[in-house]
Amino acid sequence: MADKTSSNAYWAANIRVITISMVIWFVCSFGLGIILRPALSGIHIGGADLGFWFAQNGSIYVFLVLIFAYAAKMNKIDKEHGVEE
Repeated sequence: MADKTSSNAYWAANIRVITISMVIWFVCSFGLGIILRPALSGIHIGGADLGFWFAQNGSIYVFLVLIFAYAAKMNKIDKEHGVEE
């Protein structure tokens, strides 16, 4: 990754992955757990309504999945741009 265009392409891909991950995290944690909680109160999972479940458990599960998905995607991007470990 010697030239500036390759460096810019790498960071553009990196920022795109981060942005998508943050949007997914925001929708699951803030959107489903807080904003849409009243609308999800009629759906029950394990004795709790779905909004509460997302606020307490679902956002954590989504966050863990995002960690592994981010690592896998960044490894692929690193290989594509020649900066793999």
